[in-house]
Amino acid sequence: MTLNDTLTQTAEAIEQMLDHLLAPTAGPESRLVEAMRYATLGGGKRIRPFLVVQGARLFNVSEISALRTGAAIEMIHCYSLVHDDLPAMDNDDLRRGRPTCHKQFDEATAILVGDALLTQAFEVVAAEETHSDCAVRAALVVAMARASGVEGMVGGQMIDLWAESNELDIPAITRLQRMKTGALIRLSCEAGAILGKAPEAARQALIAYAHDLGLAFQIADDLLDETGDEATVGKRVHKDAEAGKATFVSLLGVERARDQANMLAEQAAKHLEMFGKKADPLRMLARFVVERST
Repeated sequence: MTLNDTLTQTAEAIEQMLDHLLAPTAGPESRLVEAMRYATLGGGKRIRPFLVVQGARLFNVSEISALRTGAAIEMIHCYSLVHDDLPAMDNDDLRRGRPTCHKQFDEATAILVGDALLTQAFEVVAAEETHSDCAVRAALVVAMARASGVEGMVGGQMIDLWAESNELDIPAITRLQRMKTGALIRLSCEAGAILGKAPEAARQALIAYAHDLGLAFQIADDLLDETGDEATVGKRVHKDAEAGKATFVSLLGVERARDQANMLAEQAAKHLEMFGKKADPLRMLARFVVERST
């Protein structure tokens, strides 16, 4: 299959898993569940679950374990988008080509959506259905907490807010993005190795791949924000320039930033040599993230 076919297949499987895990409910809390489903279902490339599924296949992990873990990480990713879009953060009206969660519902509900998705993500990975070995489930919980907390995504978001009134150089931007975007990508790449109880060398190879992939992904995002249009990208563009925040593109320029992204994608693929052809989908993904238009 082509990479697009494989991405589509994984996205459909993750959609079904999320639909199952976030089943509609009755009662006053049904509005919250409806909003959670709105924020997670029917959109997105599902790159993070794709990384989980493909990484898990390297170690012959069961599909259900990979899909449940991928769905949990996608819940965290979607929660972060809901909170990022709030007026107190990026104040966005559009996400994936449709109204953001707080516009479709209201700000209070959107805050609760993020709270609930984060909490449920941990419930999913801690459940016995995800893996029979409690030590594996505990390792996933610890890795997920580090990736999503102050050492990872949330800490990176705080630095991003701080950057609105402070100047950052390339090393500082790199650290910011390794935390804000890269930590969840690293978790997604590492999760398959955790589920498969992989040797340390294999786990470190996937972490190295994730580091380069995460930076390439963020530079591509910066390029889309600088050169893309709202109709194609599916969200507001030129946000960083309007906020006066330094990015890879603003400091390097469009062409140098594009060259850097391409170099990182090639470097990411080289980390996968030990896995042979089984890692071809991950190699192709590294190229995809720097060539995407959304």
